[in-house]
Amino acid sequence: MIRKLKLVAVLISFISLVNAQETIQIPLPKDLTQGYPRLYITQAEKENLEETIQQEEWAQDVLAGIHKKIDTHVKRHVDDPEWMPSRLMMYWKTKATNVYVNGIYYSHADGEAPVPTVRYTGSRDYTTNYAMPDLEDILPYMDDERGLYLRNKSKEGNPLEWVEQSKTGGILHRHNEKLLGFARDAAFLYWLEGDERFAKFAFDIFDTYMMGMYYRNEPIDLLNGHIQTLVGMTCFQVIHEKGLIVVAELYDFLHQYIEKNEPEKIGLYDATIKKWNENIIRNGVPQNNWNLHQAKTILKGAMVLKDNKFYEDGKGREYYIDYILNQTSARQWSLTKFMDYGYDENNGVWAECPGYSQGVTKDLTNFIRDFDNAFDHNILPFAPVMEKAVKMLPQYLFPNGQIVAFGDTNYGPLYTEPMSDMVRIAQKNGNESLEEEFTAMYRLFEPNADKPTQQRRPRADISSFFASKPLVLNPDYQPAERSNYITQTFYAPNVSWHVQRMGWGTDGMMVSMNGSLGNHMHANGINIELYGKGLVQGADPGKGAGYLQPIYLEYYSQFPAHNTVMVDGASSYTEMLSYHAFDLMGEYPRSEQKTGYYPNITYSDVYFLEPETRSDQNRTMSIVKTGKTTGYYVDIFRSKKQRKGDKFHDYYYHNLGQSMQVTDTNGNPLELTPSEEMGFAGGHLYALDYMWDKKSVHTSEDYVAEWKIDRAEGEADVFMSLWMKGTEGREVYTVKSPPCKSFKDKTGIPYDVDHEPYLTLVARQHSEAWEHPFISVYEPFTSDERKSIESILGFEDENGATDFAGIQVINKSGRKDYIFSTYDQKTAKYKNMQTDATYALVGNERNGDFVLFMGNGTRLIANGLIFSAKEKGNLIFEQKGDVMYLNNEMSVTIISENKEMKFDKGDYREVQFE
Repeated sequence: MIRKLKLVAVLISFISLVNAQETIQIPLPKDLTQGYPRLYITQAEKENLEETIQQEEWAQDVLAGIHKKIDTHVKRHVDDPEWMPSRLMMYWKTKATNVYVNGIYYSHADGEAPVPTVRYTGSRDYTTNYAMPDLEDILPYMDDERGLYLRNKSKEGNPLEWVEQSKTGGILHRHNEKLLGFARDAAFLYWLEGDERFAKFAFDIFDTYMMGMYYRNEPIDLLNGHIQTLVGMTCFQVIHEKGLIVVAELYDFLHQYIEKNEPEKIGLYDATIKKWNENIIRNGVPQNNWNLHQAKTILKGAMVLKDNKFYEDGKGREYYIDYILNQTSARQWSLTKFMDYGYDENNGVWAECPGYSQGVTKDLTNFIRDFDNAFDHNILPFAPVMEKAVKMLPQYLFPNGQIVAFGDTNYGPLYTEPMSDMVRIAQKNGNESLEEEFTAMYRLFEPNADKPTQQRRPRADISSFFASKPLVLNPDYQPAERSNYITQTFYAPNVSWHVQRMGWGTDGMMVSMNGSLGNHMHANGINIELYGKGLVQGADPGKGAGYLQPIYLEYYSQFPAHNTVMVDGASSYTEMLSYHAFDLMGEYPRSEQKTGYYPNITYSDVYFLEPETRSDQNRTMSIVKTGKTTGYYVDIFRSKKQRKGDKFHDYYYHNLGQSMQVTDTNGNPLELTPSEEMGFAGGHLYALDYMWDKKSVHTSEDYVAEWKIDRAEGEADVFMSLWMKGTEGREVYTVKSPPCKSFKDKTGIPYDVDHEPYLTLVARQHSEAWEHPFISVYEPFTSDERKSIESILGFEDENGATDFAGIQVINKSGRKDYIFSTYDQKTAKYKNMQTDATYALVGNERNGDFVLFMGNGTRLIANGLIFSAKEKGNLIFEQKGDVMYLNNEMSVTIISENKEMKFDKGDYREVQFE
């Protein structure tokens, strides 16, 4: 009875704690500014701005640039007040109140308002052959049964012609945003200089648009589908409602004029902004980057509203600020729930592909920074995961400083703005320890951290007046060490991503491996990106096109576009938001381990259930560093259908280069002939028909593929060599794939990678690929240094295991490596070596030094030593001259010359045999 009472008490305490966590509220800012403007500047601060303009040449240039953009329009407006407003995209004649869409395309509109209403945009897919004409060529009051009179970009001379609205992409709402931007700038100039001509110009555009939006209803999806939960008031996605942001800025600077001249309309304008905000709250996506974009737009609209007490429904400025911080509804989550859902609290990884992940972290630190500046209210203490989220960003880096690019990501630099944001927040709030920590990080990763602000010409935009002041770093805070942030291995289970790496720069090595878990992911199985000699050579191809384009849906997001294995030409599953992770079965060293490991060997072992064909897949990868500038990758991929009946398994590998050749191990070209067998025909993926120039040859012998990145004369060419063990039932293809579109930063790539074919090797196994696994060794090298590997041979398990993988790598230095890979802890034997490890390496140097590695095993026999353990684990033993080193992650017994020694688990250290 006492035990039951204790259990009940524990449960009550736990439930109370959970409820307490759910009800934690971020306190709202106090003493909100009551007058206008208030978004970027207050009336009381106007004099300071005037002094800045008077004293600073850059400010005078900005002001002159704004006048240059606006003055012509304002002067015209004096004599022709209809010219600019009539070029808004509106339902001028029909005055429609109801908009209907057919999925991602505009359908029609009906209903009638007392005034012209705002025209809806054409499609969710922004791909279109049409463009908005210059202002002078736009038909005023355009509202015609024939559609819209636009320029056709696909025809010579870009002629004007009538086009159906659904074919216009997103140009309509963006055009209206452009005109609203003119009005915003004019409103600012009126507030600054008092010239009512600018106010009248701004007001006529603003009033026409806002009254037209007041009478417009939320669009209706005729299909009653997912789009209904995404649509905004002007476009198909609430996250693209930039119009509300521009309207808020415009309204803020024009408010004094409206109070003086049209006060009766303020209630209508406020109601329109509130309707817009409610639409964004009601629609959208809460579990990814959308939620934050929605919150930023809602906040901008909220900030120009009056306080709650001025509205009958109580929904004013505080209501919406509280909503985005603390309230949760179906499609708009509170800031805390959003972060709890998306971030892994253990490692700070956001649950989207790297590009979106670092973007969310940047947007969040921007949000916290700007919120603090706007309201003098620091909410960082209520977002404790943000420190870890910023500090993990460098884990995305390849040794050349580009981020990994799996999913819908591009290769490019690391965002350092989150680091500078943390410094700014710390400085503003007097947090010296936080400032020191992130100053050190910022100095390490931002090459321009300590350089004077560049004397560049500010944009002719009002935002230039209110941009953040240059960041001044404390000179006493020194740059941090890269090893504080980048570790030899890193595993993020919430996005199914694992990294192995060694070194930095040209001679660094790294393999990034990902499954498909989280948002903006592809259907790619166990995919890898491979680095070599300064470039991500085995690169992910990127998204290739817009998310709704056939080539994205059918090729770039599918298995054959990636470095993976596809089963029976059918492997696929849902891309974008995906739930297909691999299981990490083993790794060395441990994820985020910073010290105490052997630095020249890493490995990982993962299992993946390919759902379309219900296939087991296992990929074991390793980096072996053999010298300061030399090393190689080991890749062992097993694949089989659970229900048998395997037709074929295709191993895809794409590499940068203008040329690729496939030879036997003696350098003789394989006699490949054209083949049409790899295609959609036969019930396979559409993706295969996007590939061309397919040639193949059947062989059971080992073969070598080599890609060459041919650089200008005087520069070293870069190569990737792939050796693959031959086996019965193997067919080797060379294929040209659609271009690799992921390199926004093309540093070091000497050809037009965006448009040239992506050269691809496909190894097809006409059977299961479990007892006939894909066994590969990759070596990157340059024309200056050449290959470091003399030869590679496969060997079989003398105990007869058919799923065993054995490789002998002979280096030109005289080093000989023997690599073992077993499955299900079978004991494999070759010559005087035995092991039951998932992955093992015996590396013997010419001078008698050696290294022994056992990954996820209990027994290893090699070089006269016997290692045994009661539990599976990782072990490194190295002998250099007379000195021995050991790193064992479990207790181990070592027998040498009839001496038996026991070692408790320990980091890499010197040991002695007594």
